[in-house]
Amino acid sequence: MPRSTIEAWLDAMNQNQLNKEDVKRSIRYARDLEQGLAKLRTFSQGVSIFGSARLPAHGKWCRLAEELGKKLAQNGHTVITGGGPSIMQAANKGAFEAGGRTIGLNIELSHEQHINPYVTESLEFRYFFARKVMLTMASKVYVFFPGGFGTLDEFSEILLLMQEKKMPRMPMFLIGKSFWKPLDRFFAQKMQTAKTINKADRKIYRITDNIDEVVIAANQIGHPSIHENLYDQNSRRKNLI
Repeated sequence: MPRSTIEAWLDAMNQNQLNKEDVKRSIRYARDLEQGLAKLRTFSQGVSIFGSARLPAHGKWCRLAEELGKKLAQNGHTVITGGGPSIMQAANKGAFEAGGRTIGLNIELSHEQHINPYVTESLEFRYFFARKVMLTMASKVYVFFPGGFGTLDEFSEILLLMQEKKMPRMPMFLIGKSFWKPLDRFFAQKMQTAKTINKADRKIYRITDNIDEVVIAANQIGHPSIHENLYDQNSRRKNLI
């Protein structure tokens, strides 16, 4: 961030009577977002693949993620993951070995997470929220393999943004009917019954075992220009991220 921008920001924060730690924290937030946005402008929007960092590398879900990464790369789509092991590494590996562009958006963790060796480009974030913004804005299609709280957090965040029209409606796939159907039943039997969501909200995402559906959806959208982002088309709307 240019020095003049930082100084102006500091002046504004001082006027709002923020203490020194709040100012420092805000600058760290901004730097995480700034470096992420700069990276996004170096590649065309691709396909973000989410999933557990704990599943066995030779298990069925990792094998499927690797196959998906390969097919996406063969069709010219950038593959974006959190850059970690398991599902993320498998997807990056499939794309890498097919000669595709594969991005890893990593996160600093207390238990050190190393970037996997199959990314062609990587970026490390300090904050989860900044990383989620980039994983969202980097993509035209979202894919969720089985995962834990982190995957569920990423899924629910993007689902909410689409539900509330805070971002464009884009294809969202949950891979693994056996894993995700129970969650969908909870949404239907508990949340929809209680009228905290409606039936249309459950149509934002699609549960499938067929990874070819992801490739077809990405192909239908095509390859946006590297100088454009689907969010830019609606940048004047105040409620869009």
